[in-house]
Amino acid sequence: MQRALVTGAAGQIGTELVQALRQELGAEQVLATDLRRPDDDHPAVAGGPFGLLDCTDGDALARHIRDHRPDTIFHLAALLSAVGENEPQKAYQVNLGGLITVLEAARERGLALFTPSSIAAFGPGTPPDPTPQDTIQRPTTMYGVTKVAGELLCDYYHRRFGVDARGLRYPGIISHSAPPGGGTTDYAVEIFHAAVGEGRYTCFLEPDTQLDMMYMPDAVRGALELMRADPDRLEHRNAFNVTAMQLTPRGLAQRIQARIPDFRIDYDVDPVRQTIADSWPRRLDDSAAREEWGWQPEYDEAAMVDDMLGHLARRTDEASSTPAPG
Repeated sequence: MQRALVTGAAGQIGTELVQALRQELGAEQVLATDLRRPDDDHPAVAGGPFGLLDCTDGDALARHIRDHRPDTIFHLAALLSAVGENEPQKAYQVNLGGLITVLEAARERGLALFTPSSIAAFGPGTPPDPTPQDTIQRPTTMYGVTKVAGELLCDYYHRRFGVDARGLRYPGIISHSAPPGGGTTDYAVEIFHAAVGEGRYTCFLEPDTQLDMMYMPDAVRGALELMRADPDRLEHRNAFNVTAMQLTPRGLAQRIQARIPDFRIDYDVDPVRQTIADSWPRRLDDSAAREEWGWQPEYDEAAMVDDMLGHLARRTDEASSTPAPG
């Protein structure tokens, strides 16, 4: 991998993946794209080349590929679970329409492709704890339907056309750099901002809802390590279970309270997101990823909480010390 194009570069994963790719490959070697241009100080814009792109527009994608000449595409553009349930037709069009457009571009130009799947690809009939690498996948959300179809499409393009397509089934992702994007696991990001900013958080899931989670540095590193892995060792490709920790709202709140004693959590359960969460795995079996390409998370719950609170506290201190304009 020498030159990369990233779709959805202003999103939660894209924000940090673009920075990691530019550190590894060089700023000018990584083209960040998104449907809308973020602020000028956003890493996707400030750190290197940026282009506007609707990922379902094959002609626009072809122009970016022709001009930038990537050998690898990281296709992150998608509508997430909660947003997808509000707009299921749009989620289908963006998630699958965008993927087939990118797959065709990869086929025509011989490009490698990373596209993330999700724990949403499973459903209530899946063994929840642990969820095997190879198991029943009957999701109950449009987001999940598009993820299962996406896994199958990527495998098809690999078998039929030789496209080097690879992917990870991400659990919930926790990050301090970008806001949540409308997912069912968003509480695990929102709770930190609320703890540092207001000292109180109202959670939309029940207190003992256990879900698989991962800290963003591990999510980014996992994508890069998978794309560097020896293809001869990969049996599953699309997509590998990966995990790092299992969280509940109550347990995470207690971890935060150990560091911010005055923090308080309340619950106002959203039945739609609770139903989605109840259909997802409590713990993924990621032994295939460990065996086939050496996956190993670096952050557990305690290390993640310390790092999140440290980053957000520094950001708050910097904002409070900045003089007001005028």
